[in-house]
Amino acid sequence: MDEVKVFCPATIANISCGFDVLGVALDSVGDEMVVRKTNKKGVFITKIEGQKLPLETKSNVAGVAGLALLDKTDYPGGFEIEIYKKIKPGSGIGSSAASSTGAVWAMNHLLGDPFSKTELVTFAMEGERLASDVAHADNVAPALFGDFTLVRSYTPLDIIPIQAPSELFATVIHPQIEVKTSDSRKILKTSLSLQTAIKQWGNVGGLIAGLLQNDYDLIGRSLEDHIIEPIRSILIPGFDMVKMASLEAGALGAGISESSPLYLP
Repeated sequence: MDEVKVFCPATIANISCGFDVLGVALDSVGDEMVVRKTNKKGVFITKIEGQKLPLETKSNVAGVAGLALLDKTDYPGGFEIEIYKKIKPGSGIGSSAASSTGAVWAMNHLLGDPFSKTELVTFAMEGERLASDVAHADNVAPALFGDFTLVRSYTPLDIIPIQAPSELFATVIHPQIEVKTSDSRKILKTSLSLQTAIKQWGNVGGLIAGLLQNDYDLIGRSLEDHIIEPIRSILIPGFDMVKMASLEAGALGAGISESSPLYLP
């Protein structure tokens, strides 16, 4: 096989209480990519449709992630990538993660799958580093593994897949503003009280238990963020009003996905 077309899913990160460690893949929204082998060494972005993004390899998250993989192989050739963007950059549902994971999954497949999914996450994280200055895995992990994922550890990288309850759905509400992940990270605090940390740990544990036990009430009780949401919500006009209305309408919870959208499990 010399060419493959792939679907690159959008993702919701954090899931309220799990900043940088929890994420989930969406099954109906995502980008498409065509990746093919070439005799010329390197990674080359040959086409981008849907969004205005750089074609230069080292300025494109797919190119950077692809180079990270290629550098770990002895493959003498390279790859050409066509990107068909359906996820707007800055929309908060993993636009950069979709491009990064799509590139490395397709390249790995064309090479005969020499790398594990966890190893592919490390390559895709380099695309995230380019996009947000931080090599986080909460979007790329679910994009590669599917369903929910927990990043138990970054050093060493340890990804735990979690199957989503069958009746759990997510609605993404976009406030029609763009908040870049790199900017939204700059306003976060780097220290917190032990009391706040204990509340957050309890919610993360409760959410994982609720997902595994199909306990929707427990999932809802655990969808509370005491650390990130109080700060990031300031960047989203009307956030508190929309969240309250959503909960009153029956949503289990509501929170901020990555940088800007509101998601409602």
